[in-house]
Amino acid sequence: MIKTNFFTETPAHKVTQQLGCFSVIEYVKDISVTPSSAQTSYFCAEMGVRKRQVAASLNGNAIIIQSGAMQWFAGNVTAASDVKGAGDFMKKMLTSKVTGETAVKPKYFGTGLLVMEPTYRHILLEDIAQWGGSLVIDDGLFLACNDSVQLSVVARSNLSSAVLGGEGLFNTCLRGQGVAVLESPVPREELIVVDLENDILKIDGNYAIAWTAGLQFTVERTTKTLVGSAASGEGLVNVYRGTGRVLMAPVRSDFNISAPSK
Repeated sequence: MIKTNFFTETPAHKVTQQLGCFSVIEYVKDISVTPSSAQTSYFCAEMGVRKRQVAASLNGNAIIIQSGAMQWFAGNVTAASDVKGAGDFMKKMLTSKVTGETAVKPKYFGTGLLVMEPTYRHILLEDIAQWGGSLVIDDGLFLACNDSVQLSVVARSNLSSAVLGGEGLFNTCLRGQGVAVLESPVPREELIVVDLENDILKIDGNYAIAWTAGLQFTVERTTKTLVGSAASGEGLVNVYRGTGRVLMAPVRSDFNISAPSK
């Protein structure tokens, strides 16, 4: 049996989200400071620049996490590699090169508690079923998921959408039933959710961070002619067609937010 105060709310941290086996602990203030760093720490806390950790409560289930994301675990928890052989390893290496994700993602299973490394990025807990069973994410967002969720790589339907859209040629796709844990550069309160039903969404820039896999993504002119697009000052836009959901940031975000220094 494991007993811990990790989930107990204190003046320093509290549980802010919970979905499935995953919980998010947010450090509302950093009280391990020196006189010279106290002011910076105070304003960081006021502006939401806070450390966050994801914890997974395992009860006979299994999770897959980003390589190097584990900080500690307690209980009868076992780690295993998701590599099935040399050929599978080479395939995963190629996949990691085009998606920006790590090649090997360890699986943890058993009974106990697993806590991941702290991060300053914002944590999103997403139920894949709410995305129609398939979710495409931007590079670098994946942190963890249930092992019932399958990770694969999807390519753009055409070269122009990749070259001109600024979203890349390949993305990570999550399919199945379960929860996905994403590291977002902006908080959920700032994210815009657009649900489409046989409709069209046009975005001037690569602001979309996640979308339903069934949506068709293209890059098009804002008007029917090149002259009209040039005159409007908008040029090309990213277009999502069909039925599904798009999650986008209202402003260009910083995907290079670092983890706290150890």
